[in-house]
Amino acid sequence: MSKILKRHEVDEVTTWDVTSLFKDETLFEAELVSVVDDVETVLQYKGKLHEDAEHLFGAIKTLETLQERLVRLSTYAMLQISADGTNPIHQANAAKVSASFADIAGKLAFFEPEILAIDETTIHHYLEEEQQLQPYKKMLKDILAKKPYTLLPEVEEVLASLSDVLDAPYMIYERSKSSDMTFNSFVDVLGNTRPMSEALYEDEYEMATRSNVRKLAYDRFVETFDRYKNTYAATYATEVQKQVTLAKVRGYDSVIDMLLHGQQVTKTMYENQLNIIQEELAPHMRRLAKLKEKIYQLDKIRFCDLKATIDPDFEPTISFEEAEKNIIAALEPLGIEYSAIMKKAFSDRWIDYASNVGKQSGAFCASPYGAHPYILLTWTGNARGMFTLAHELGHAGHFYLANEHQTLFNTEPSTYFVEAPSTMNELLLAEHLMKQTDDPRMKRWIISALLDTYYHNFVTHLLEGAFQQRVYTLAEEGVPLTADVLCEEKEAVIRNFWGDTVELDKGVGLTWMRQPHYYMGLYPYTYSAGLTVATAQLQKMKRNEDDAIHRWLEVLRAGGTKKPVDLINMLEIDMTTTVPIKEAVAYVGKLIDELEKSFAP
Repeated sequence: MSKILKRHEVDEVTTWDVTSLFKDETLFEAELVSVVDDVETVLQYKGKLHEDAEHLFGAIKTLETLQERLVRLSTYAMLQISADGTNPIHQANAAKVSASFADIAGKLAFFEPEILAIDETTIHHYLEEEQQLQPYKKMLKDILAKKPYTLLPEVEEVLASLSDVLDAPYMIYERSKSSDMTFNSFVDVLGNTRPMSEALYEDEYEMATRSNVRKLAYDRFVETFDRYKNTYAATYATEVQKQVTLAKVRGYDSVIDMLLHGQQVTKTMYENQLNIIQEELAPHMRRLAKLKEKIYQLDKIRFCDLKATIDPDFEPTISFEEAEKNIIAALEPLGIEYSAIMKKAFSDRWIDYASNVGKQSGAFCASPYGAHPYILLTWTGNARGMFTLAHELGHAGHFYLANEHQTLFNTEPSTYFVEAPSTMNELLLAEHLMKQTDDPRMKRWIISALLDTYYHNFVTHLLEGAFQQRVYTLAEEGVPLTADVLCEEKEAVIRNFWGDTVELDKGVGLTWMRQPHYYMGLYPYTYSAGLTVATAQLQKMKRNEDDAIHRWLEVLRAGGTKKPVDLINMLEIDMTTTVPIKEAVAYVGKLIDELEKSFAP
């Protein structure tokens, strides 16, 4: 039985280099003390933002400079705790940052209310008068849009000072999963004892070719979640109640209205993603499930079988170095500048791909302003991991360009768009791999891997979004969000999508506990929005439409300077209509058609 290594046992080359943020702990701690003191540089503008354009610009620029330092501090602490949540030093650093930031947030809470107190006409006059304010035009407009929902300054200050407490549900969830949650190993039919972790389940066992391995691993997975369900239900219920309460006191019609306001997305756009994909994609995905049922000669396909590889006798493995070569080649069409960024990610140790105890499951990319991006994942050698790596590199390339071309306050677009650059890289990787082989089985595997991308974003995350919608509705109706209620709602969403095509395993309702996205507002459904945009844009690139790649890079460089609809309109894609969604779903249907044909006698 191979053991999972502790952090100090893994090869340094497989870890990220955080010294570009802080050379050592001493410098980190000194900066944390210094930045707390330097809050005074912003406080000197308190009560003066309305005086003239010069004071308003000075306050914004000073706050932005301070925020850059705060981002570096928070990123450093977050990277540490994500890489090894069992390390007490990392835990202490995360706690110090959280406590200090709550204090700082309280002191800086005056900023937005003071801007809101300025007459809108005056704001426009200041923008005309002081050209240096022009880069902050959208930021100021976004703040003014909050006016109907902003509370009294002293109330906003109290809420800001309580950010440490208000963010506690997410912290508790992540700390528990990384530090406390352990999974029992299992013995397969060949007598092999297999280690178990969330990363191993999601990256290896869930896709295993042996049905008993999938089933045994699934049972161990949900068995562990079952032990934590009441604690996690209480944690998530607290998060939901927080959002519901904030929506009420701020005067929004519903919590969903509040969260969509932050994304600058209409409720129609939100509902289009949830409703059209659930309704029109389900028949296609049920066909895929039936195909796997036939391939594996199952009496009935079960939920734990859904991610099994399409070809039981063909599952390529790949080294990290080989994956690097493929990804670099696949992204060359995006140009020299983009390719150079991708090469730096590998050569300069932006990527932490080690497998160790205490490491956060899944994958993410953090892109602190003024430094390079950082990517976390766990490399298992499964070739599907190449797509995950390409995905996170898509985030890295996006924010590297945005950070290079925009000020800090203009770098981050709405989450409605943010998954488009990441999924685009997955689509480009599939295109490249298809051109590199004439092997029918390899081509079939590539189509299957591409379908995994759509499954992940159009099924897994979308159904999370549908579950989330139900949960918020229940909370606003006053229904207690117990573990049983949450499990029932999650199972209902899954059953609605798969119908009687798939037999739901015991414990399927517990899968709501897998993802941290529920603590990030309405994040889950945005994965489908991003992939919808990427699918439409890829077709433009494949048709060699004029300036398609140039427009794509311009959108990446634009960062958060536009609302998501306007940003996507730069690509000549209209997400206010249902057309891109329906076309993306139809494209998935065609991919499944190709798979079915590949197995035809």
